[in-house]
Amino acid sequence: MSVSKDQKPIDSGIQPTPEASDVVAGLDLSGKTVMVTGGYSGIGFETVKALVSAGAHVHAPGRDLERARKALDGVVSASHVDKMDLSDLNSVDKFADDFLDRHKKLDLLICNAGIMACPFEKTAQGFESQIGVNHFGHFALINKLMGALEAAQGARVVTLSSIGHRIGGGDLDDLHYENRPYEKWPAYGQSKTAKALLAVELDRIGKDKGIRAFSVHPGGIFTPLQRHLANEEMVALGWTKEDGTPSDLAAAGFKTPSVGASTTLWAATSAKLDGLGGLYCNDCNVAELVADDSPDMNGVRSWAVDQDLATRLWQTTAAQIAAL
Repeated sequence: MSVSKDQKPIDSGIQPTPEASDVVAGLDLSGKTVMVTGGYSGIGFETVKALVSAGAHVHAPGRDLERARKALDGVVSASHVDKMDLSDLNSVDKFADDFLDRHKKLDLLICNAGIMACPFEKTAQGFESQIGVNHFGHFALINKLMGALEAAQGARVVTLSSIGHRIGGGDLDDLHYENRPYEKWPAYGQSKTAKALLAVELDRIGKDKGIRAFSVHPGGIFTPLQRHLANEEMVALGWTKEDGTPSDLAAAGFKTPSVGASTTLWAATSAKLDGLGGLYCNDCNVAELVADDSPDMNGVRSWAVDQDLATRLWQTTAAQIAAL
C-alpha cells in the first residue's frame, strides 16, 4: 500500500457541518467556469446554488434535460444546462466536445452525479451500471476536459465518493461482474472506492499541470439516490421507520442536502487545501486514515486512497474504454 502522508486532518478553518452558504460566504468566484454533474437534484442542486451565489458561471449537464432545465430555471442560464448521460460514453464525448467548442478553460469540475444499489444493468458500452456511471462516465469526462482544466492554471476536481467505500475495494479483474454473482451493495462500494481512487491518480498526473483533485464523503443524506431502495430495506438498514419517516438514527446523524454539499464546496474552494491533493475528505476536513477493519463510521480505509491501486485502476479503465 502507498498512501499519502497528507491523508490526515488539518486545521480546516471551518466547523464540520456548516450550511452550504456558510462555506462560500465571502468567496468571489466571478469569472470562474464551473461544472457540476448531477447538479439538478439533491446535494448537487445545493452545490450549484452555492457556487452561483459566489459568482461562478456554473454548467450543469444532466441525463434528463427537461427535468434539469426545469429544476435549474432561474438558478443558472438555460444555455449552461445540456444533456449528458454518464451511462453512454458517446453522450459524454458529445457534451464535452460541445463544451470545448465554447469554453477554453474549466476552473472547477465536481463529479457529483451517481447511482446507488441498483438492480444489475449494463451501460450503453456494456459496463456494469454502477461503476459505469459513477466511475467510467466521469473518467471519460475528465479525460476529455483535461486540456481545459490545465488551461485554468489552478483547477480543482472533486469526485463524490462515499462511506460506501468501506464495503470493499472491488475486483480490478472483474469490474463488471462477468465472473462473479452480482451483488448491488458490493458493486456500489466498488464504484465509490473507484471514485476516490480516480481523484488520487488524477492528482498525481495533473498536479504538474496545475490540476489538483480530491474525493469527498458528503455524509448520510436522504436524496433521490435512494430511489432504488424499498422502505423495507431502508428499515433494515436503520435509516427509516416502518411508516417511511426517518429513524431516530437518521434523524440524529443524517445531514440535510445543504449541509451535505458543504464538504464538496470546501474541497472545491478552500485555501487550506492549497498545495495538497489526492486526499479523501469528510466533514469539511481531510479524513483520518483508519484501519481497514475499523468499526469507525468516519475516516477512510487504505484501499480507497492507495496510490498503486489508483494507478492500476486508471490504466485498467483506460484500456477497457480503448478496447470498445
